[in-house]
Amino acid sequence: MNTSPSHAPLQLDLAIEQWDFRQPVRLSNGVVDGSPVVVVTLRQGAHCGRGEALGVHYRGESVDTLRAQLETVRDEIEAGLDRDGARRLLPCGGARNALDCALWDLEAQRSGVAVATRLGLAALRARPTTVTLGVDAPETMAQQAAALSDFGLLKLKLDGSALDAARVAAVRAARADATLTVDANQGWTPDHLCALLPTLQRCAVALIEQPLPAGRDDALGSIRSPIPFAADESLQGLADLDRVAALYQAVNLKLDKTGGLSEALAIVAAARTRGLGVMVGCMGGTSLSIAPAFVLAQFCDWVDLDGPLFLRRDREPATRYAGGALVEAGGWGLAA
Repeated sequence: MNTSPSHAPLQLDLAIEQWDFRQPVRLSNGVVDGSPVVVVTLRQGAHCGRGEALGVHYRGESVDTLRAQLETVRDEIEAGLDRDGARRLLPCGGARNALDCALWDLEAQRSGVAVATRLGLAALRARPTTVTLGVDAPETMAQQAAALSDFGLLKLKLDGSALDAARVAAVRAARADATLTVDANQGWTPDHLCALLPTLQRCAVALIEQPLPAGRDDALGSIRSPIPFAADESLQGLADLDRVAALYQAVNLKLDKTGGLSEALAIVAAARTRGLGVMVGCMGGTSLSIAPAFVLAQFCDWVDLDGPLFLRRDREPATRYAGGALVEAGGWGLAA
């Protein structure tokens, strides 16, 4: 429940920032070399709440469209909008995510109650997190996996080419100890999935993420796989859950997709009633994006919050990783 707003005026500040990667990362649908973000800052009296978003690129969002979208509702925001109002005012997506998270942060400072406490959590526990290996030559991916010996959870990006089986086998040979998941980012066909399944089973892959394109994934209903499927692009919001539950065994929630922590928490509850496992992922971003996702991670089965690990530098206070786990994501949602 939202607390009563302060009588002090609310001021909205918007900024676009660029956070470069240490090196480019290749996915099945392109190469990325950094995280451009929109930062929403809400100032009210002595308090300041922040939220960050990258947007959902395959839905046509960019940092420019997010900023423009927020500018169109500036008056409503500065009139004293709360989280419930933000869910009514803006559709799911990056703009609402940045605003929603800024409102959570501001509320924590204004009320003196941290977000974690408000959600009934005594403390935020460390969560093992997946680290992503971008699409590359099998031997390169194996070398990268070996270098990530501190991390026991590895996600392999695969592109639907003939090299996919060799990539999985090479990583498994390099890291017999690791839990492996694979992510196609909608890049496979049903034939490729079926041909690859024996290798995935032999290499003890634990999860297959979004193997087929969203909206063209009905074939999953007739493919017998001992490895669970997780919906990413096929799950954008609450309205998609019934269809997803008939085809997938898990869902990947990203705050930019859901439009913030508020909606994501509602989706977790609804997914549980349908017997779905839940993963929290990220579109990238700095520790300001990861901190609210770390709160959501407390309610999830799988955690994929490795975005800051790819950055040349992170904002402070930076997310802290140790022993293959996300240990701390400070600077957001704390009581003043």
